[in-house]
Amino acid sequence: MRKLLVFMIDALCSGDIEYMKTLPHFRQVLDNGSYVHHLLPTHPALTYSCHTSIVTGRYVDGHGICCNEKLERGCLKSDVWFGLKEEIKVPTLLDHARDHGLTTCSLSWPVTGGADYTYNMPMIIPYNYTGYHPEQYLNGYASDNLMQEYFWKYGRLMKGAEDRIDAFTMALAPDIVRDHGQPDVMLVKMCDLDGTRHHYGVFNEQVREQLRKHDEEFGVLLESVRRYGDYDNTNFIIMGDHGQTDVDDVLNLNKLFANEGLIRYDSEGNITSWDVYAHSCCLSCYVELADPNDQRMYDRVKDLLEGLKDDPEIRLWYVLDKEQMKERYHLSGPFDFVIESRRNISFAFSDNMNIPSIWQSRIPGDHHVGMATHGSCPERAENTLFIASGPSVKKGVVIEQANMVDEAVTMARMIGFEMPDTDGRLLTELLTDC
Repeated sequence: MRKLLVFMIDALCSGDIEYMKTLPHFRQVLDNGSYVHHLLPTHPALTYSCHTSIVTGRYVDGHGICCNEKLERGCLKSDVWFGLKEEIKVPTLLDHARDHGLTTCSLSWPVTGGADYTYNMPMIIPYNYTGYHPEQYLNGYASDNLMQEYFWKYGRLMKGAEDRIDAFTMALAPDIVRDHGQPDVMLVKMCDLDGTRHHYGVFNEQVREQLRKHDEEFGVLLESVRRYGDYDNTNFIIMGDHGQTDVDDVLNLNKLFANEGLIRYDSEGNITSWDVYAHSCCLSCYVELADPNDQRMYDRVKDLLEGLKDDPEIRLWYVLDKEQMKERYHLSGPFDFVIESRRNISFAFSDNMNIPSIWQSRIPGDHHVGMATHGSCPERAENTLFIASGPSVKKGVVIEQANMVDEAVTMARMIGFEMPDTDGRLLTELLTDC
């Protein structure tokens, strides 16, 4: 029986491919397999939206994870991120695999809390948590078998100010393969490349060093399967969830709205009332009206945003309403407009209206306004990759462009079943049995 092992590298870029060919473990897959050079992410190209599209084969309007943060109407900033599998509206690749009698494993994958997988360690600990009791977020949401067998030994890697989620993931993954046998479907997600690019920019020596570290981690998984699994019958996938773009400027759209009298605030800069509010998706932005049925305000805000297309500093690329976003990008959510600049502008996530300017500074490492970020429409230059090798995969095929929603249906075929009701197409060019 054929198996599937997915090695997810957060923020892997299409431009990384030539360097990856020089690294020993990535090269092994590239030399023996095929790849999609430009894999277009879903909109917005954010981690949680993209990861969910990857495993469901559906765009955001189908699966419902429209952002990293959980947004609700009410013009309010949200610090709570999506975490629970039940929040996804449709079945995932692992759900279908389980229903076909296969064993499933998901490590550090977003929006998997409480998932009914054989082995599950979700990415559910709050983004800025630096405490010493991460188990409070995992108990009841990670699978009991992993918590009981491994957390006592490796939980220390998740404690304190230093983020060691990749070390934690790579401690669990080879032990699961050795102690329990290789799961039929195994998803392993790495985070550190994303943080490196947020901190230093898209292409630099620090990024190359992080890619080398990920190559070594992938080598551990290859050797684990070689020693304790079924190497010859395993399809190995290396993929990313989105690319990244170097940030040139940071715009606080809520401050601009305040300057126009559409947001009111007190002497300390706290927002007291509003007609419109901007939610940052990093390189794109959701714009929400307090009363979407107020046609006068709707027209005023739309005219304001349309006018920013001609602003020489802001240069908005598009201003699309709910219906247009659904038609063009299959995106739905609690917004009335979505905007993005032609420039490499990221949208700030601050509610303090006492700031002197609509323009703010980049903050190295910040996922919204770092030296590089993502969250755009799929047309940005640096999108991501899909690399495959194994018994179900042809050798030497390069597909120049495909869509993120194509991945789930293609991976399902690799291990012998179909995924119904997806938005993607089967990448028959890659597969030996098509």
